Amino acid sequence: MQQTLEKIRTDALSAIDSADSTAKLEEIRNEYLSRKSELTNIKKNLKDLSNEEKRIIGPLANKISSDIETKLNEKHNILYKKELNEKLEKDRVDVTLPGSFVPYGKVHPLTRTIDEIVEIFQGMGFSLVHNENSPEVETEYFNFDMLNTPKDHPARDMQDTFYTKVAPNVVLRSQTSGAQIHQMLTSKPPIRVISPGRVYRKESVSARKNNLFHQIEGLIVDKDTTFADLKGVMNEFLRLYFGASRPTRFRSSFFPFTEPSAEVDVQCIMCEGKGCRTCSGTGWLEILGCGMVDPNVLRNVGVDPEIYSGFAFGMGVERLSMLKWGIDDIRLFFNNDIRFLKQF
Repeated sequence: MQQTLEKIRTDALSAIDSADSTAKLEEIRNEYLSRKSELTNIKKNLKDLSNEEKRIIGPLANKISSDIETKLNEKHNILYKKELNEKLEKDRVDVTLPGSFVPYGKVHPLTRTIDEIVEIFQGMGFSLVHNENSPEVETEYFNFDMLNTPKDHPARDMQDTFYTKVAPNVVLRSQTSGAQIHQMLTSKPPIRVISPGRVYRKESVSARKNNLFHQIEGLIVDKDTTFADLKGVMNEFLRLYFGASRPTRFRSSFFPFTEPSAEVDVQCIMCEGKGCRTCSGTGWLEILGCGMVDPNVLRNVGVDPEIYSGFAFGMGVERLSMLKWGIDDIRLFFNNDIRFLKQF
């Protein structure tokens, strides 16, 4: 028995010295120290030996187990460090090599403009109108009648509005102003909302016009709302959007659903007011239309104009994008030219 134990130790230590990998060491560990190994079986059968043999074989078997375990751990540390260094050297990355370009998508410039405008107005307390209050397919009732637009108004002509074959009075909305009607019919004052969306008009496509474009409608209805509030909101928006204090002017205008009405001009971004081709030599660029909500519109939706007043405004997203980034052709937004889109 004693000779058998010594042979186990000799063979095990010799195998450990010859091992050239941590995987080989694991095989040696299983061979000599596992529960099915010869050494473990000798320990299990110590009960069958005489007391004299137990005093000799027991300590010797434990000592051999300890020697093999110690030798395994020492050799494992050496081989592990060697294998790790070899792996690091093999997998080493030369950080001085040029990287590989991975193309990725970007937000469309019109979406960026809408997101920026929405963020500005949300910072001023406006809420974003959801799709159900801003449908693209409307009836004349919401697109014109409720907005105080007379039956003989030029905007109703077939030359300006897309009428569908669904029914004679169903149109593709020509403005986002109908969103304010939906909102006032479904909620009570105070109201402070904005509604972005697509609109459609029978326009001849050119560098300045398209038959599909985007607008953002804004509406405030509350007690004691004045034209001064309207001017303050518009001037603050233009300051935040263009990133600097820029002169503005309000010109009298007419919209069926606002009274008084105004158009807002901003000093030409291209020539700083000196006059150029972009602003037709005037030094000013039209940005948006606005005005106080007409009392007839408030009555149409059941809001008492003797108690409440409000103002509305609408702006073209493409126009604001073109002015901010110096784009001279509206068709670029819709042509999917990657040379144009990748600049944003």
